[in-house]
Amino acid sequence: MKQSLFESRHQPDWQRFAELLDALEHGKAESKACEAFASDYRRICQQLALAQERGYSSHLVDPLQHLAMRGHQQLYRHRSQLGAHLLSFVLADFPRLVRTQWRFVLVASLLFFGSLIGIGLLVYFFPDLVYSVVSPAQVTEMESMYDPTARRIGEAATRGSSEDWMMFGYYIMHNIGIAFQTFATGLLFGVGSLFFLFFNGLMIGAVAGHLSGIGYGQTFWSFVIGHGAFELSAIALAGAAGLKLGWALLAPGPLPRSEALRLAAKVSVRLMCGVMLFLLIAAFIEAYWSSMTSFQPLTKYLVGACLWGLVGAYLIFAGRSGHAPD
Repeated sequence: MKQSLFESRHQPDWQRFAELLDALEHGKAESKACEAFASDYRRICQQLALAQERGYSSHLVDPLQHLAMRGHQQLYRHRSQLGAHLLSFVLADFPRLVRTQWRFVLVASLLFFGSLIGIGLLVYFFPDLVYSVVSPAQVTEMESMYDPTARRIGEAATRGSSEDWMMFGYYIMHNIGIAFQTFATGLLFGVGSLFFLFFNGLMIGAVAGHLSGIGYGQTFWSFVIGHGAFELSAIALAGAAGLKLGWALLAPGPLPRSEALRLAAKVSVRLMCGVMLFLLIAAFIEAYWSSMTSFQPLTKYLVGACLWGLVGAYLIFAGRSGHAPD
């Protein structure tokens, strides 16, 4: 292809990309234009390579090379900004967001932890009550998982391999499934989130009360106390995110329900991003620390207490120097 034809064919694309670069460099680019930036940049690089391969004149190659260099700088600049935004979310924005939604967090926590503690105490003092919440087969499985004589704690024998990385993946999928179920059912005017918060609290509490009552308490509590700080907090926060959606449908105020739900979803989805991070940490601790039997229970209790304190301090104090997110 002749240089003149090549230039006339692609000149509009180069002009458009140059204008986008100008806007990016001055912080005035629209979001829709930014979405196509990566593909436009790749196209410029391909056209530069073609121009160099075909031996086109420097009057064409040099401006293309300059565009490609400017595009490269913008690409990696925005990648670094993405990393900075992610770090800011983890260190400050997420805990601030949790505090702005304290009413939903409070309701979800009271329902979840209240049902967990309440049924746990009832099952501990009235052992047969466990079978009204948990099936006999599940009770037997839980007893085998937390038997003090087991080589690895917290793993069912029927599940096969005890490789830590496999259990890590299993815990992630299992926990995310519970959290997403608790969150998404908030669209049923909040009833679904209320139900699953209560249900999960009952299930966990009944198992805890039963295992404590039959003498497996030290094995059970030393296992769950570490990862429980992140996992149980995540379930409560997922419930709060679901209640946020449900409340937007029940009490949209002056807004149409669709608009109220859209605004609530922006907040709830950000909450769920933090929940996913908590569940990832919980799965890592559960797979690589909780199931280990080489440490004394006292050590695990101390580590677990530190983790609970860390989660509490993070949610209460992190990001207080900045402004609350919208």
